[in-house]
Amino acid sequence: MALNRDFVGRTYPASAPYEVSRVKIKEFAAAIGDTNPIYRDREAARAAGHPDVVAPPTFPIVFSLQSGGEALMDPGLGLNLAMVVHGEQRFEYTRPVYAGDELVTSATITDIRSAGRNELLTVRSDVTTVAGEPVCTTYNTIVERGGAA
Repeated sequence: MALNRDFVGRTYPASAPYEVSRVKIKEFAAAIGDTNPIYRDREAARAAGHPDVVAPPTFPIVFSLQSGGEALMDPGLGLNLAMVVHGEQRFEYTRPVYAGDELVTSATITDIRSAGRNELLTVRSDVTTVAGEPVCTTYNTIVERGGAA
């Protein structure tokens, strides 16, 4: 069954604040196999010109789907989660994510389209500090296999 196109443009409320910690950054860097010392050592990060440990570029995936998850779980959308695979992910940065940041995410469904027998849904997540400073925007495209059949 096709996804509900009326959801395009729908924005979901900001998530609860996510506090970025050095431990979470270090764990994420280890999980992706990145040994860059600016992800683990505050002094190495400072020597590179950063105020604290820096998160790897893909780190926002950890928290950016919090508000987008609300959209995906909405029964009115018609998404069959059993048939979902990840299609694409990209990040556009205003500034890096640092240890100590408290970040909130607001998600908007920006596109729903058919591709053959599949439905593609794109969610844009705007990540800001709790004070409203822009940090990055993430774009997540998921594929519902067979949804357009």
